[in-house]
Amino acid sequence: MHRYTREFIKYIRLERRYSAHTVEAYQGDLIQLETFLSGYFHSPDINWKLINRRLLREYMGWQAGAGLQRISIARKLAAIKVFFAFLTRNKYISINPAATIKTPKYKRELPEFLSVELMEKLMELPPPNTFDGARDRAMLELFYAAGIRRGELIALKLEDIFFDENVIRVIGKGEKERIVPIGAYAKNSLLTYLRYRNQKNMTKVAEVFLLKNGKPIYAMAVHRIINKYLHKIADIKKKSPHVLRHSFATHLMNQGADIRAVKDLLGHANLSTTQIYTHTSIDHLKSIYARAHPGGSSKPQNKEPSRE
Repeated sequence: MHRYTREFIKYIRLERRYSAHTVEAYQGDLIQLETFLSGYFHSPDINWKLINRRLLREYMGWQAGAGLQRISIARKLAAIKVFFAFLTRNKYISINPAATIKTPKYKRELPEFLSVELMEKLMELPPPNTFDGARDRAMLELFYAAGIRRGELIALKLEDIFFDENVIRVIGKGEKERIVPIGAYAKNSLLTYLRYRNQKNMTKVAEVFLLKNGKPIYAMAVHRIINKYLHKIADIKKKSPHVLRHSFATHLMNQGADIRAVKDLLGHANLSTTQIYTHTSIDHLKSIYARAHPGGSSKPQNKEPSRE
């Protein structure tokens, strides 16, 4: 790996505080770019000043020729754009060759989410009378009540919960802080779990969610726990904590919440990221229309509907 790449990876991990998943993905993307450029120049030593827009477009075309989907190419281009912006800002190169490359258009996959009825069933699955059950229910409730990411739940500390105000403080991507309200169900589940936590003398650990051995819970453990409960009630492709975040946002939009408020609650940097939930909201409105309006059915009628 080139020293500029190592420097960049260190920068996004320590200074920009990108998630471990994003850091790993960007590193893999840039190593692939280095491999391509080494082959192009027939040398492992890359002179980044020689990289131009045409060569980067050729690389993206090479990725497409290898059968990579547009959404994956778009993600790789995002990593390249951030990397070359870093090189330009640090004066390793004078012109950013990636700045004007357009991201390939692709059809965004609509997020999977649970109905309100399924969400209610999900919350009843963990037994509230054990440490694990109380913890799992608190996690489920908090994911749904606050729409937080898995990494944000793992990083949540006791000092970040404000029970009197019914809010939590969340440290999101790029160390950005936001205050998110929680409802009565999440609050009560958290209080129940914390009682079990205190009984096990785990008061000295700052993180909220712990394993039975008193150590902070980790990403794979959270994924396994949520996956286990989703398997019991939902026939969906992806059974991850993000399904609960999607359900949080979709249910808010379906109830008429302002998209800008949803954006702030989710911690999105751009409104365009939140707009994907408008599609699920429109589908919801269409289904209501089809059920409730006399002329709303897509099936042909035996006679013309009366407008009188």
